[in-house]
Amino acid sequence: MAQSVKLADDIMALVRREADLHSRSVAGQITHWLKLGRAIEHSGRFDHARITAALEGKLDTVHLADEEEIAWLDAFTEKMSAPSQEETRFFARRQALGRGVGLDAGGNLVHARADPAE
Repeated sequence: MAQSVKLADDIMALVRREADLHSRSVAGQITHWLKLGRAIEHSGRFDHARITAALEGKLDTVHLADEEEIAWLDAFTEKMSAPSQEETRFFARRQALGRGVGLDAGGNLVHARADPAE
């Protein structure tokens, strides 16, 4: 059964460009990349379980091989680029209370209210 998945606009732009380049459908390109990623994870060049352990803080990254460290850094960067659900709730509550919600480019605390009219 087919399923819908939301992907960021920048990812979809990459998918469309590569799909056109290789004469694949969008779904075909995503499937191709999925199969490649899975094959790389299971290739023996690195241990995916060790990367997962490092992401969970159970293994110090100094113990990762070069290939594992590259994969860990990619996954870590992706994970850190978006707030967790807990962080989103925390800052939404601060915003509703009119408390600081972040820093501007100058390092100054930014205050925001949920209702801009307040």
